[in-house]
Amino acid sequence: MGRIKDIRPLKWTEEVLLLIDQRKLPLQEEWVECKSYEDVAKAIEDMVVRGAPAIGVVAAYGVVLGAKEAAKSSENLMDFKARVELIINRLAATRPTAVNLFWALKRMRRILEAGGNIEDVVAALETEAINIERQDVETNKKIGFFGAELLSSKEVILTHCNTGALATAGYGTALGVIRAAVENGKDVTVYVDETRPYLQGARLTAWELQQEGIPYYLITDNMAGWFMSLGEITCVIVGADRIARNGDTANKIGTYSLSVLAKEHGIPFYIAAPTSTFDLSISSGKEIPIEERSADEVVFCHCKDCRIAPYGAKVKNPAFDVTPHENITGIITEKGVIHSPDEKKILEFFRE
Repeated sequence: MGRIKDIRPLKWTEEVLLLIDQRKLPLQEEWVECKSYEDVAKAIEDMVVRGAPAIGVVAAYGVVLGAKEAAKSSENLMDFKARVELIINRLAATRPTAVNLFWALKRMRRILEAGGNIEDVVAALETEAINIERQDVETNKKIGFFGAELLSSKEVILTHCNTGALATAGYGTALGVIRAAVENGKDVTVYVDETRPYLQGARLTAWELQQEGIPYYLITDNMAGWFMSLGEITCVIVGADRIARNGDTANKIGTYSLSVLAKEHGIPFYIAAPTSTFDLSISSGKEIPIEERSADEVVFCHCKDCRIAPYGAKVKNPAFDVTPHENITGIITEKGVIHSPDEKKILEFFRE
């Protein structure tokens, strides 16, 4: 089965960054125009765009928009660089957990620091953002290749949150593995959990699979263990927002629970993520900052037209949790698979 639709969550027009509004999917396919770096920052914060790789790509284009504006009013190169540095800092403050954001901004900062006149620096920043976008798609396809090799000819895969084209510059990480398996003729059915409270699975992953004709079942989050106990799930593949040096992995809240259930039932549990998601500066998941989001995401249904909790309810809403490396069968990257990951294996992998 070939891919039916080439889904891309963003479009760059040299003056405007267009983002598909993921808050409106699957019922409305609307695009948001970002004309400034502040528009981009708000789009990241407000979940117009989400997914670690996509956030990194979008932030890079935010730097370009900011640099183009700064070039119009800067008195000299030093003034220009100072302004762009503030823009980078603003974008870095949008979301704390996904390391791809900081990885992309670090690349943009290196271009800024390389020198040249203002016009040349702006052009170089734009080229770098385009390269980050292009490389992300290429990376995802390589992740898909290595991941598909792990799968048998017939699989029933449980996935969590959204890790497809919408979460990246195109193709996807965990969902990219599923796409690659289907493209290679494997018989794949996907169980999509809804992913409370923001429903990225129900709204986004189900939409992507439906667009591409890949068979799936939508289930509520609390059904996963039951279907595992029935033997209906053959493996779990999820994405990642940050991976520590020992392999502990931060991903959308609920991932940890799935890893425990998979381990209990002897089901392979894979992480699919680019090497840019690794943060080798931290030793374990205990050091990963966990974003706490608005209580409104919990007490209202997604479209916010009705309240589902009593007034005055006290809410905790961490957006991510950490899966210990002992629960992970393998981490699928664009450079290969790290089986039973731990610090020694990961450091060796990066030295190769």
